[in-house]
Amino acid sequence: MENFINETIDTTQLPKYEDVEFSVLHPNYWKITLISLAVFFFIIGIGAGFLLYFKEGLSSYLYELCIAYVFLVVVVLFFSRMSFKKKGFAFRNHDVLFRHGIIATNTLVIPYNRVQHVALHEGLIARFFGLAKIEIFTAGGRSSDIEIPGIEKEQAENIKQLLMGKIQKQL
Repeated sequence: MENFINETIDTTQLPKYEDVEFSVLHPNYWKITLISLAVFFFIIGIGAGFLLYFKEGLSSYLYELCIAYVFLVVVVLFFSRMSFKKKGFAFRNHDVLFRHGIIATNTLVIPYNRVQHVALHEGLIARFFGLAKIEIFTAGGRSSDIEIPGIEKEQAENIKQLLMGKIQKQL
């Protein structure tokens, strides 16, 4: 250990992930989100309707409950749209990046050498729109895994092949 060198790294010269141009999710993914929310709020509305019909005394609050229901729908739609617009992904030579969040934006950077498994999923509605979701599993556990929804199926298959090739090179 006589020639041990431990130089200081100039952190201002490190590459910045903020400069990366992120790919946005396919616009049809917003339609899938709207359909999912519509089904959710329809079920909630049916449940609330049964509750109002069978529970005496609640019908006097019908106006207030309808206002609260509409307000909840508007707030959820607003935050869902914000979340949709902030999501993005990028693939670089050595890592994959995924950006998400509503109020605070989180960016996950995963080096390819941490990727253990890649899965491609198509839901019923997503398949109708020709979209898929890529799941990237890492050695770091569930908190460091990435799910990238709203990608065209052909592009998702290409991404899966890219990642599988990176995994194979590591072995």
